[in-house]
Amino acid sequence: MLRLHTVWIGVALCMLAGCDPGEPTYKVDLSVRESPRIQQVDHSITYAYLPQYSHSVSYQKHHRLVEYLRRKTGLNIRQIFPDTFDGHMKMVGQGKIDLSFANPYIYIQMAHRYGARAFARIVEKEGGDQYRGQIICRADNPHIQTLNDCRGKRWIAVDPGSGGGYLFPLTLFYSHGITRDDFQEIAFAPGPGGKQEKVVLAVCAGKYDIGTIRQGTLDVVVGKIDPRAIRVLAETAWYPGWVFSSRSGLDPDIVNAVKTALRALDIRQPDHQPILDDAQIVAVIASVDADYDTVREAIEYIGGTLNQ
Repeated sequence: MLRLHTVWIGVALCMLAGCDPGEPTYKVDLSVRESPRIQQVDHSITYAYLPQYSHSVSYQKHHRLVEYLRRKTGLNIRQIFPDTFDGHMKMVGQGKIDLSFANPYIYIQMAHRYGARAFARIVEKEGGDQYRGQIICRADNPHIQTLNDCRGKRWIAVDPGSGGGYLFPLTLFYSHGITRDDFQEIAFAPGPGGKQEKVVLAVCAGKYDIGTIRQGTLDVVVGKIDPRAIRVLAETAWYPGWVFSSRSGLDPDIVNAVKTALRALDIRQPDHQPILDDAQIVAVIASVDADYDTVREAIEYIGGTLNQ
């Protein structure tokens, strides 16, 4: 032990001898402490467009709208892109999506499961504050001329959670005595996003006999197919339009600020027109949960349930 102590004394003396006597010395007061400064990051408000179209189309349609909401409200709002309808709903339930823009079928499921609440809905150029679904087939298909001709055929729909692309057409089929069991196959568009376009492309390619989409989708696929290749076989009844909703627990002041900004959009104003044109919206009006009771009735009519 004595030997080891002697070695450490020697090391210390060597270190002292190695110091440059010309270097200045500094006195350090260890009693003075300063807390580290942590850069504060503003909390962002997440906004998501139900992925009925590809992410690039969703961005093109709503990025001006999101920028407008940021400017108008002063909130740090950013657009995020769920991959699937089911993923969108779950993210609302997990609090990862604060503001949702979705079809009424998805909305009422989010309201039932997670307490989401409608606060505004859109007015479109065609249909006003309502929209509908379409049943399509190839224009040159001689075997499908009426709804009854769809029996025994292969049907591709957008998604089990799609209003115009599944629920509304299914309700129309049921009203004509055609049930799910009457089709040879019911398939849903695969993969993340872009599901409306995929339905049209699959029918155009002859992979399926009929497809169901929301009205307006055929305008989106112009340039990808010859529009003359597709025929609209039938259209559904009108239902309340797409809805803006907030997740459960979101600050009411935030919801009110966004609602006020949305309702202030005026297509007659030059700086507002590009925002609304990109989103294919004419105006935004106030909305409440009861506006979507007709969609709940449609679900009940086909024997569906929200208890999932």
